[in-house]
Amino acid sequence: MWDVIVIGGGAAGLMTAIEAGKRGRRVLLLEHQEKVGKKILISGGGRCNFTNLYAGPENYLSSNRHFCKSALARYRPADFIALVKRHQISFHEKKLGQLFCDQSAQQIVDLLVKEAQQAGVRIETGRGVTQIEHTDGGFSLSTPQGPLRCTSLVLASGGLSIPKIGATDFGFRVAKQWGHRIQETYPALVPLSYNPTDLARLGDLSGIALDTLVQVGKTQFRENSLFAHFGLSGPAILQISSYWRPGQTVRINLLPDLDALTQLQRERDAGSKQPLGIWLNQVLPKRLAARWSELYGSAKPLGQYGDKELRRVAENLNNWQFQPGGTEGYRKAEVTAGGLDTKDFSSQTFASRKVPGLYCVGELLDVTGWLGGYNFQWAWASGFSAGQSA
Repeated sequence: MWDVIVIGGGAAGLMTAIEAGKRGRRVLLLEHQEKVGKKILISGGGRCNFTNLYAGPENYLSSNRHFCKSALARYRPADFIALVKRHQISFHEKKLGQLFCDQSAQQIVDLLVKEAQQAGVRIETGRGVTQIEHTDGGFSLSTPQGPLRCTSLVLASGGLSIPKIGATDFGFRVAKQWGHRIQETYPALVPLSYNPTDLARLGDLSGIALDTLVQVGKTQFRENSLFAHFGLSGPAILQISSYWRPGQTVRINLLPDLDALTQLQRERDAGSKQPLGIWLNQVLPKRLAARWSELYGSAKPLGQYGDKELRRVAENLNNWQFQPGGTEGYRKAEVTAGGLDTKDFSSQTFASRKVPGLYCVGELLDVTGWLGGYNFQWAWASGFSAGQSA
C-alpha cells in the first residue's frame, strides 16, 4: 500500500513526487514509457527552456484565469533557479526572460531523478496502468505487472501533444470517468498551415524569417515569424496559435517599425522611378520582397502609383490578413490547450472536488502557458502545490 502513486514521469509528475516524498510519504511514480522526462529532453532544442524569469498569471490561458495565481505565487521561477544552481547546472538567458541549460536538457531530468531518489520516491518505468478503481480506502490500480493500491492518486500524464513520444488521452479518460468536466482541448504553440490559395502562392518561400507583429483579436505578440513549406511557424506564430480558433484571421505586420503607407507616399510624391520590388528589397528579405511585389504591386515606377494602389500595398505590409487553413495539429504542438475544468479542483492543493484523494497537475488542467518556459514553470508550480498535500 503506497501513500501516493503518481501516474506520469514528466515535469509536473516528478515535481509532485519529490515534494510528497520530502514530507515522508511513501511515493511510487509510474511512467509507461521506458524513461522519464521525454518531453523535457526534446524541449528548447535539447537544452530545456526550464523557466521564464517573468512568469506570472498574465502569461497563461484558462477559462478561469485566476486558478493559476496561487500555485505560481507559492513556487516562483527563483525557486526552480535555486534548485538548478544547487545542482551546479550552468544556464543562460536567451531572450525575454527565457532560461536554458548551457549544455543539455538531460541535466534537468537528472536533477529531478536525483531529487526524487533523495526524497525516497520509487520510480518505475515501462509500467502502464490499465484500470483504476476508487474505493473508500483510496485507489486500486491494475497494471500488467500486477495490482497496486494507494491512498492518494496523482494524475500527471500530460496532454495530447507530440504523440510520437508517448502522449495519450489517459488522464482525460480517467478523470472523465469520475465526472470531471473537460474544457475543449486543441493544439497550442503550434505552426499554422496555409489555406490552398496561400499554399500555391507562398509555399516556395520556405526558410524566410523576419521580425513581425502578429495579432488575433486584441492579443498580439512581436517576435520572428518563419515561412515554411506548409504554412507559418516561428515564435510569433506559435504564440498567437494558442489564441487562434478556426475561421479567425491572423493580422500580421511584416514591418512593425515602419509606416509603409507614409514611406510609399513619400517615394511616390518624389516621383520615384524605382519599381515596388526594388523598394521592398530595402525592408524585406529579397525572396519575400519579390513575391509581395508580384502579388500586390506592378512593374511601373512608384511615382506612377495612385493612392488606392499604395494603400493596398501598405495594407498588405502592415496589416496582412492571413487566413490559416488550420494548424499542424498535436503532432507539432508543444502543448495542449484546454483540459480538465479547473472548477473541479482546488487551486491551493490541486485536489479533486469530486473524488477524495485524487489530484491532477500540469498540462492535464485547463491552464496553458506562453512559449518561453512558462509551461515548465506551471509544471513545477502545480507539482509543488500538489506535493504539499497529496
